[in-house]
Amino acid sequence: MKLYRFLTGPDDSSFCHKVTTALNKGWHLHGSPTYAYDAEAKTMRCGQAVCKEVDGLDYTPDMKLGEY
Repeated sequence: MKLYRFLTGPDDSSFCHKVTTALNKGWHLHGSPTYAYDAEAKTMRCGQAVCKEVDGLDYTPDMKLGEY
């Protein structure tokens, strides 16, 4: 099964740590990162898609993707 997640966060080291954690759990970057201004919070936000292949399981919508 192929899994997809879109990680988001503030433009600070916490976002880099979130992506680094995913990479160290076997996720792979998918596409380019995004960067946008959050007018409500008055801050920049980052986003990065990640994918992962998991064998032996079937996808269900109730899966907690961050646990893989």
